[in-house]
Amino acid sequence: MTSVQPFRFAVQATGATSAKEWNDTARSAQDLGYSTLFLADHYLGPGRAQRVARWPPQDLAPLTAMTMAAARTETLRVGCRVFCVDYHVPAVLAKEAATLDLLSDGRLEFGIGAGWSEPEYRAMGLNFALPGRRVDKLREVIALVKSQWSGAPLELRGEHVTAIDYAGLPLPVQRPRPPIMIGGSGGRVLSLAAREADIVSIANVPFEERDDAGRTPAQEAAHRYDVVRRAAGGRLGELEIESSPFFARITADAASAAERVARTVGMSPDGVLDHPNVLIGDTNAVIDRLHERRERFGANYITVQQRQAANFAPVVAHLTGH
Repeated sequence: MTSVQPFRFAVQATGATSAKEWNDTARSAQDLGYSTLFLADHYLGPGRAQRVARWPPQDLAPLTAMTMAAARTETLRVGCRVFCVDYHVPAVLAKEAATLDLLSDGRLEFGIGAGWSEPEYRAMGLNFALPGRRVDKLREVIALVKSQWSGAPLELRGEHVTAIDYAGLPLPVQRPRPPIMIGGSGGRVLSLAAREADIVSIANVPFEERDDAGRTPAQEAAHRYDVVRRAAGGRLGELEIESSPFFARITADAASAAERVARTVGMSPDGVLDHPNVLIGDTNAVIDRLHERRERFGANYITVQQRQAANFAPVVAHLTGH
């Protein structure tokens, strides 16, 4: 049996309409025992593009909100789940991230991915390249980030990234560097993550009974973890595997909650209960399911949505560090 990492938990939050509301969100995440507060790297407000993208409007831009959250807390780690390589100048993002690690006394988790929302790209006037080119760019950006954070002179001349004749400043507090989280769903990006990341963030599997490959959601999650396991080799025991239950409900009436979610996503209630990105049940049932999923899918680092953080806190208190 593969050794597993202890559980830890994060909140993904992008909603706030005032400084006080955001500060309260950060303080609450820390007080409830969550390890990390994640933002998301999305930019569309309400409108046709946002509806086509089928992603909720985001109140807050990640870097500024991460900085504010770090300034208003003492132990809470901050990150973005995940920065899109095409939305940022790579050398600038690496410097901003190192600065945040320095000014937070070493509380940054750096998430990065190849991008996935073609409607958002189009709405912002960006070219949505083929998956292979986006992953190739991601590989070069990760090499830049690691080099820039090392303090060594930069001599990178890639197809997508160039950084030459200077050394990066500031140096991050965390050494050898802040943990890097790479997120995605396809084989190429997950294999890259297994080789280069400290945290592999496995994107949500489809909310359907079977996908185009004929796999159930649980089979797809197991397939993705198997990709990571094979690519990681001897590194597997060092990796954290991050996953998010998009629907999390701590309730004594699991059947009714599952039926409501099933109507929302167009699946059967039984299919919903077994979905890797759904956690429904009382505290003990959810704890048992998380142990099971850590064994099946490797997931030890669990991110819940902002609206679910308080309700999910008893699970966090029971499992953190175990």
